[in-house]
Amino acid sequence: MPAGITGGIWLERRSNKKPNDKSTNRLPIIGWREWVGLPELGIKIIKAKVDSGARSSSLHAYDLHEFERDGINLVRFKVHPLQRKTTKTVECEAAILEYRSVRSSSGKASRRPVIVTNVKLLGVTWPVELTLANRDAMGFRMLLGREAFRRRFLVDAGNSYYGGRPKRKRKTKTKPPATEGPL
Repeated sequence: MPAGITGGIWLERRSNKKPNDKSTNRLPIIGWREWVGLPELGIKIIKAKVDSGARSSSLHAYDLHEFERDGINLVRFKVHPLQRKTTKTVECEAAILEYRSVRSSSGKASRRPVIVTNVKLLGVTWPVELTLANRDAMGFRMLLGREAFRRRFLVDAGNSYYGGRPKRKRKTKTKPPATEGPL
């Protein structure tokens, strides 16, 4: 995760169990959208929608090519990690865990490859199953479904970026070329 991504708020989980019970723990809070990293795929940062209404997680992927190496089914694909931009492309490769029928928010079912890769958020790294789909028409390049953050984080649906925002590069203004006076 780039510099500037830190912190997070902690909230103690309330329960009817005794305070000394081992199941009483503290979970960090995340917002409905967060910047996450996918280090094994070479994606330093990608904005994810945290969606407790979606069971599975999904990653924007295009130009998928499935192949086999040493008896393992793999998929090679490309990702545009920056929302609404196609200037940066990351080429990725991962083992295919399985194929899954996933129903989109519009109700249409499609068969998608599923990979497992590590996600990094608030300094925590853990493995997550991701379905690969072209999300060009969607608002976010990644969807973090409830199975990915279950028992790890609590979601504050009214706030965003508990992990912070990446530092933006400043745009440099280009000066028009100097014009000379009349000849």
